[in-house]
Amino acid sequence: MNRLGPVSVCDSSPIRIMGILNLSPESFFKKSIKTADQGICNTINQMENDGVDIIDIGGMSTAPYLSTMITEKEESRRLIKAIKIIQKISNLPISVDTCRSNVAKDVLELGVEIINDVTGLKYDSKILKVLEKYQPSLVLCAFNKKTIVGNQVTQTKKLLKESISLARSANIPKNKITLDPAIGFFRNMGIGPFFTKIKSNWKKRDLLILQNLKTIKQNFPLLVSVSQKSFLGHLLNEPNPQDRISGSLACEVLSVLNGANIIRTHNIRQTKQVVTIAHRLFSTNKSL
Repeated sequence: MNRLGPVSVCDSSPIRIMGILNLSPESFFKKSIKTADQGICNTINQMENDGVDIIDIGGMSTAPYLSTMITEKEESRRLIKAIKIIQKISNLPISVDTCRSNVAKDVLELGVEIINDVTGLKYDSKILKVLEKYQPSLVLCAFNKKTIVGNQVTQTKKLLKESISLARSANIPKNKITLDPAIGFFRNMGIGPFFTKIKSNWKKRDLLILQNLKTIKQNFPLLVSVSQKSFLGHLLNEPNPQDRISGSLACEVLSVLNGANIIRTHNIRQTKQVVTIAHRLFSTNKSL
């Protein structure tokens, strides 16, 4: 059975909701940023009330169009503070969004069970030794530092296979690996290091990937994160991320129908409702 930490993420499991907690003031969606102790507590309590399954926390923004790099020491400081707060008030499993080995080591020593690496283990080669020691569950994003040309579905599958091989080289079992097709990270240009350059229309790429999730799964659980992202802003002509909730929900339903097992979102209550209905209506394993 595939798991993210203690949570089962098989096709026979309910659709899991991963809630986003941003600790970085640099993040693109300002409403999601929480840095004060009480703000973190209130957010976690609300997420739990809304039915979240996993908390995903990030200490450094990975928005591909922003200059967001901070020191590893600062990233760890932000994360350690939040992890200790969460562990005092909740038993929810914690996922940490990081691609840096020293940061991963710091949070795994606190008992974190999930590492969410937007670079698919390709940014910091030293992270493999850390993962081999602690054996966390992994979320692996499609990523490449070089420009990607050609069929985007085929190329995304190829990049994910590379990351699976890296995880397996660290002796991470297959049932601890979840894949993420990296919606919003394939761009024609960017500032930060966390994006893959493509010679095609990046908005069309994201839509194409969402339409072909079943092909991309490769017998692994699939996590999809579209919440408030830029391609929705372009499609809807909504520059403010807060005005993209309806578009986010529509894409999340599409993702579930196309095979997603986990939805990573800022909008936990709304997402939980729409994906639960979508899954119940269209799953052959469940009935109303």
